[in-house]
Order: sequence, then structure tokens, then C-alpha cells
Amino acid sequence: SCAKTKELLTSWGIEFDPVDIQAEPDAVGDLERFGIPRVPAVSLGDRAVHGWNPAGYAELLGVPYAANAQLPVRELARRIDRILESAQGLVGRFDAAQLDVIPPERKRSIRDLGFHIFRVGLSFIDTMDQGRMPDTWFEERAPEGMRDGGDVARWGALVRARITGWFEGARDDEFERVLEIYYGPQGAHDLLERTAWH
Repeated sequence: SCAKTKELLTSWGIEFDPVDIQAEPDAVGDLERFGIPRVPAVSLGDRAVHGWNPAGYAELLGVPYAANAQLPVRELARRIDRILESAQGLVGRFDAAQLDVIPPERKRSIRDLGFHIFRVGLSFIDTMDQGRMPDTWFEERAPEGMRDGGDVARWGALVRARITGWFEGARDDEFERVLEIYYGPQGAHDLLERTAWH
């Protein structure tokens, strides 16, 4: 989301000062001042827009904006599955020691990042089932039992099967719903698109 927001602002020719809250934890106070629980966010003066919200950013910054056409729901679902299939194949090659590595500028181990990839996909289904998405889902870490890449990959296979089954049973009108997301209401189709490129 943050990379996508920076890319969008740059494409509009907007100069901005990016803040990395992992590298600068004190910057979280700036977000809290606006009532924003997490990134991405764009602020200007005493106003801010939270979450991936190109139309909101454009309004805040006075930039003309026309939304791109969305990919069809079933195509987004196929893309998510391809991403998860690739992640499953890759993470399955790591041994336990490699999974303990924490990449530079990250606070998560490779194990937790692998788990997170699948949790992001699963979060869409959980949100559709529950009608809400709390921010705590994205803070979850890999369970103790995920010792090596094979363990993470097997969990990924279960997640992929659940997602595939959910889409097989979903009606087209399900994607017209508005869901309660930790950063504000969002349409189901919009959330699915966000999930695909997260």
C-alpha cells in the first residue's frame, strides 16, 4: 500500500516527504494526531486521508483523478491464486535457519513474511465472511509449529484451497457489499483488488 501510494503521488508530480514508520517509530505519533491507526496515509496541513484511497488523495491535494477500470472479480481471484502458488513454491525451499533471517528494514523474519503473504489472501475471505477487517490480522506472526519452509508452504496450500472454495461458492452480488475495514468502509471489489496487489 505504501509503495503504491508513493508511486501514485510521484505519477501526479507531487513532491512529498515519505516517512517510514518502521525506521522512524516516533512518526506513529503524527499518524495518531490524525486518528490514523496505520499506514498508508497522506497528510497535508491539518488534514489527512487514510488507507489506499486515490480519489481521497486527489481531493486532498487538488489533483484531477479518474479511476482506472477494475479487473473482473474472477480474474483478480486467479491472480491471487497465482501469487500464492508462487509464494508456496518459494517458501517451501527455505530451511528453519533461513526462515529466522530478518531482512534489512523489516521487523519480521522470512518465516513471518511467508506467513503474512498467505494471511493477506485469507484476510479477504475472512472479511467477506465477517463483514469487517481489523488491523490486528496483519500483525499476526507464524505459529510456533511452522518450523521450516515446508510447514509454511503446507499452510499456504490450505489457505489456497479455502480461497478457491470460497470463490467457487460466491455469488456475483457479494462483491457489491461495503465492508468495515480498519481504515474505513470499502467496497468488496475494491478490497479484492487491493488484496491482489498487496
